[in-house]
Amino acid sequence: MFWRSILWLILFAFPMAALADQHKHVKHKHWTKKYDRFFKKNTKHYFGPGFDWHLFKAQGIAESGLNPKARSKVGAKGIMQIMPATYQEIIGKQPRFGKIDEPRWNIAAAIYYNRQLYKRWIKKEVAVEDRMNFTFASYNAGFNRVLKARKKLREKNKKQPEVIKEWDKVSPFTPSETRYYIRRIDKLMQVKHVHKKS
Repeated sequence: MFWRSILWLILFAFPMAALADQHKHVKHKHWTKKYDRFFKKNTKHYFGPGFDWHLFKAQGIAESGLNPKARSKVGAKGIMQIMPATYQEIIGKQPRFGKIDEPRWNIAAAIYYNRQLYKRWIKKEVAVEDRMNFTFASYNAGFNRVLKARKKLREKNKKQPEVIKEWDKVSPFTPSETRYYIRRIDKLMQVKHVHKKS
């Protein structure tokens, strides 16, 4: 009986507890506040004072669990898991940024990059309430890949040639990893994305 209890804990209880931690609200004490000032400052700078900075903290949790030493198999670095090549492009436009491994610059670069993606989706006429979903999907999978997903949906729905503006319609045509990524950010926020500024 004792061994069955131990086996149950190993197989079910511990993994479920870890999974519950992954989806704790972005404001929960489980997540460090150590980097909040960087999220606040850069959100205000690149998106304006009316924008919820917690969205980018949730993105950082989804990317690395807010681990500044995180490294992916493909070479992405830091809290926001930025690829070194992407960082170099950002540095070309923001030369004041320091090293990719420093949390303040990693976060600043990611929010700056999100802003560039966000502006591209404004031009593509996506719904205001869905712009961050398209932005985060582009951050995760690449802008062109998400654009292709929208084109696939348009080809499938030839009877409706109008521009597709809703994330929920495009989402099934994106990679499963990207769909999970968006759901993870939504769960961390525990609210549907609502934004004040374009």
